[in-house]
Amino acid sequence: MDKKANGEINWAETILLPNTEFPMRANLPDAEPLLLKYWNDIDLYAKNREINEGNKTFTLHDGPPYANGNLHIGHALNKILKDLIVRSKFMMNYNVSYIPGWDCHGLPIEWKVEEKYRNKGLDKDTIPINDFRDECRDFANHWIDVQRDEFKRLGIIGDWDNPYTTMKFRSEALIAKELLGIGMQDALYMESKPVMWSVIEKTALAEAEVEYLDYTSDAIWVKFEVNTKKSFADHNQSHEVPENTSIVIWTTTPWTIPGNRAISFSSNITYSHYEVVSTDGDVWAKKGDNYIIADLLAEEVMGMAKVTKYNKISQI
Repeated sequence: MDKKANGEINWAETILLPNTEFPMRANLPDAEPLLLKYWNDIDLYAKNREINEGNKTFTLHDGPPYANGNLHIGHALNKILKDLIVRSKFMMNYNVSYIPGWDCHGLPIEWKVEEKYRNKGLDKDTIPINDFRDECRDFANHWIDVQRDEFKRLGIIGDWDNPYTTMKFRSEALIAKELLGIGMQDALYMESKPVMWSVIEKTALAEAEVEYLDYTSDAIWVKFEVNTKKSFADHNQSHEVPENTSIVIWTTTPWTIPGNRAISFSSNITYSHYEVVSTDGDVWAKKGDNYIIADLLAEEVMGMAKVTKYNKISQI
């Protein structure tokens, strides 16, 4: 048993530890670039495909990111999870096909190019359409190169030299071909369907591109007087109501009231007949008024009407 210079026992020498070439510290700032360089030098993705050539195939279809900026944490999460699948399938001896791609269509790219025009005092409508499209393609290609390098820095393996992009003419031609094939099979039909449209951009908008502005809604409460000569008495004799009975509704579209023809009730909601006993100044309701209200909303409605006390007469 070894002893240190001061006579203390070197307890580390008393334990039989396994030998390893791994360093005690990861030292990732230095080690990680070396590992990434090694993977790139041997072309790890192609190497794995070569080793597993002829084996059962596994294809991971890549939902493409948008080519309009640097990566964020959402991109990282998405691609790292996919990389785990690709690597695990390689280790299970599958011949894995993973071709990364980019979405190059839509308004964000056009908007960025238009922003450059605005900064120069140019009107987009004065730019020849082919020149505008070329600039949009250049913008997308720039960010594809940037994002590809950033994905590689994350250690993501794939066929980075042959990605697919939605703006490739071949891709667009295949889409047109398939659409024509669907049409020739009489699988296309014309009907009415609302589509959000940008007046400025002169194009249809995807749901994700539509932003709704917050605004203050004009909401109203309306009392509809019950015709006690017919209504409940005719349909259910056990629930006759007094003459001064109203059904209360609430709407955020007050302009539709003149066109009202009916009040809808739900079979899954219970309604009751309530009588006003007292109010805080008889502002919205008066003592003796009778209302048909959904039970779950009775307290809220009476509170809004400044009713201080009310009685539940019967369930409708």
